[in-house]
Amino acid sequence: MGKKGLPPVHLWNPDFSGDIDIRIARNGDWFYKGSIFTRLAMVRLFSTILRKDEDDYYLVTPVEKVRIQVEDAPFVIVSLDVVNQDGRQCLIMETNTGDQLRVDEDHPLWVINDPVSGEPAPYVRVRDRLDGLISRAVFYELAELSESRKVNGKLCLGVESAGSFFVLDDTPLET
Repeated sequence: MGKKGLPPVHLWNPDFSGDIDIRIARNGDWFYKGSIFTRLAMVRLFSTILRKDEDDYYLVTPVEKVRIQVEDAPFVIVSLDVVNQDGRQCLIMETNTGDQLRVDEDHPLWVINDPVSGEPAPYVRVRDRLDGLISRAVFYELAELSESRKVNGKLCLGVESAGSFFVLDDTPLET
């Protein structure tokens, strides 16, 4: 899931061509020179040649590598399906660009809490080093699916997918 038909950007190593005024907002909207992309097909196309090297994001072709700005994560998770695969619960997520992925060891889910507000920011690995910010609506669905389990000696809330348990909140629960 999620990788079918994608160009092999990890194999392309063109020289750096410079910066381009493309920005991906925290909500997943793409902008060029301050104007929003209105054609989803263009966003989908560009998302297939997106790569993260070190701490920067690039659009990469066999002959060109241009840096773009990403406010948070390049993808937003917009839907969640719960399916049974081989007798195990599996969470299937879809990004704002149509990529689908199964939450598993290759596509882990984690939560970072803002140090000031304490507000959770949940993420999932979409592909390679590219992550998706889980939308608030999908996070609420995950919360509905959550269960408590002991992790590293403390009771935590999380969800199971593909045989792995992913912690949503590691604040110890009362036993």
